[in-house]
Amino acid sequence: MSITEQYLLDTYRARQRGEPAPPAPGAHDWQVVRELRDRREFHAVLVARRVPGRVRRMLGRRLRLRSRSTG
Repeated sequence: MSITEQYLLDTYRARQRGEPAPPAPGAHDWQVVRELRDRREFHAVLVARRVPGRVRRMLGRRLRLRSRSTG
């Protein structure tokens, strides 16, 4: 059964039961990709691997702000 056929079957079942329709296939693909990237970068920080410059800059800013507020 293809993804489209499964989606149509799920939509039919939801309509019969009075439930909301499921999201269309591919509707949240980019959100999932972003979440996977963020999770990978987070784990890289935890194991002290080199992380992309954007994350390094953000962490540096937060540490500087924290040291200013405590000092």
